[in-house]
Amino acid sequence: MTGIEIGIASVALIIVLIYLGMYIPVALGLISFVGVFLIRDNMDMAVALLSEAIADSITEFVFASVPLFALMGLIVSKAGIGKDVYEVANFLFYRIRGGLGIATVFANAVFASVTGSSIASASVFTRVAVPEMQRFGFKARFTVGVVAGSSVLGMLIPPSAMLIIYAIVTEQSIGQMFVAGIIPGILLSVAYGILILAMAYIVPNWVGGMDAKDVAGEDWAKMTMWDLVVKMFPIVLLITLVLGGIYGGIVTPVEAGALGSLSALVIAVAKRAINWADLWEVLVETGHITAAILFLIISATMYNRMLGVAALPTQFGEWLGGMEFTLMQVMTVYVILLLLLGTILDTGSIILIVVPLFLTALDAYNVDLVWFGIVTVVGAEIGLLTPPLGISCFVIKSTINDPNISLFDIFSGAFPFAVTMLLTLIILINYPALSTYLLQFGLM
Repeated sequence: MTGIEIGIASVALIIVLIYLGMYIPVALGLISFVGVFLIRDNMDMAVALLSEAIADSITEFVFASVPLFALMGLIVSKAGIGKDVYEVANFLFYRIRGGLGIATVFANAVFASVTGSSIASASVFTRVAVPEMQRFGFKARFTVGVVAGSSVLGMLIPPSAMLIIYAIVTEQSIGQMFVAGIIPGILLSVAYGILILAMAYIVPNWVGGMDAKDVAGEDWAKMTMWDLVVKMFPIVLLITLVLGGIYGGIVTPVEAGALGSLSALVIAVAKRAINWADLWEVLVETGHITAAILFLIISATMYNRMLGVAALPTQFGEWLGGMEFTLMQVMTVYVILLLLLGTILDTGSIILIVVPLFLTALDAYNVDLVWFGIVTVVGAEIGLLTPPLGISCFVIKSTINDPNISLFDIFSGAFPFAVTMLLTLIILINYPALSTYLLQFGLM
């Protein structure tokens, strides 16, 4: 077999192995090792690929941002800040029809700005928002759909772990990727709010919910301005320190992660929301998350180098060039590929596997890689809401304590939000300035 044939076969074989249940990094690493051996017929070169992938990937200083932002997000979750933000959001939106659904989106967007994790958002708001919305008469499928849909904001709104991974893969500035995610994150949040409002008026039986007067007796509906300040101060402080520090050029993303983790810990201690046992649990979970992400990056680095040895990215780029596709046609192919892979792979894996294949082809179109990164993350995020993988939906199912809500209910409820994401993605593709506009002001 030629190198090209081995490269193409490796893509198909990896998908088969993942469907058979093999752990994604193991599948990537195994196929990469075997692929290089078959192409070069040299065991030493295959072994060298493994060692160099480890040495040249995660040893870079920028990877320190991964555990630091993960630690900050976990401490924030433990401190109960998500519940405080949700109560404030409820107070702001409960008078609107479907308002508690809009409040969930708003709270998720704010929460995402300090956690950067869709999984954390899905877990926290399943516990906080689902019981509360059901208590006020909202339908089960609608409530879990809102939580699933809005949880994906954590992958887009900075500081996002996926934006960090993309920046590392494409050698872009993490700060610029964070800035580029602001307007698309707001746009998607507004689109979700409009969707909920439209459903509340068009299909009220699907949404459910009580009138505002029936909710007005709740404690959070009687908040004073002082209550709002007290509940929002911790998260506003974190956003100011972390994102303000990065955009103002005061700290690097790695330093911002450290500052955010320390600040979150101080807030959690001040609120008496964390003890030594909780801190140990958070540290261990941070280790698990970091190990999983870095193991995936190592194996993806191996795979990308194997594809380079096979010359597949170059051949793929030449093939696209020979087809004389326009940029929009290339992006259409790319988005379809993202949607298909999103049914079996998580967002990080998609970024690490697919992006290197298209980088060479994009050179001919003079594409802004920051804009391309936003498109990639949004496109790959749709897979968080679609079967059979749908990670956010599975997290909600494993977190929720209600046997009457099935996995089918969660996927059904999330479907309108997946469609809204796709429409938002089309807008972002056609109007790149939405992703790059803030960069012209020198925010880093």
